[in-house]
Amino acid sequence: MIPSVHKNNIGNRGFTLIELMVVIVILGILAGLIVPRIMGRPEEAKQLKSKMTIVSLETSLRLYKLDNGSYPTTEQGLQALVERPDTGNVPKKWREGGYLEKGKVPKDPWDNEYVYLSPGVNGEYDLVSYGSDGVPGGEGKDMDINSWELE
Repeated sequence: MIPSVHKNNIGNRGFTLIELMVVIVILGILAGLIVPRIMGRPEEAKQLKSKMTIVSLETSLRLYKLDNGSYPTTEQGLQALVERPDTGNVPKKWREGGYLEKGKVPKDPWDNEYVYLSPGVNGEYDLVSYGSDGVPGGEGKDMDINSWELE
């Protein structure tokens, strides 16, 4: 048996023009409030991304140390996380495929290399992004992001 279509069900098939207009206005208001807050802080976003990348690199360095007994040397650098070092303290149990997911050492958000020292001045190793100016020191958008200052 085929159900019959009643006249009062025909109007309930979709959104009315007024409902769509209300949704569009609400989305426009939200975009007007949120987008300027996000777009006005690109340097803060880059600093946050740099901090997150340093934390990720620290995790990879800890895995490297667990497998090999020590951190890569300054000479071996962060490249030791993607390619088995053949100089200095050559790791005996280097993980096949490396310690970084994408198979390459990331650059900081300003397209500079992270600075890696092992042993570090502030700990077993130091990991630094020099910020937007790419040189040590600075404040605001030029502020250095240091591994030993992260929580």
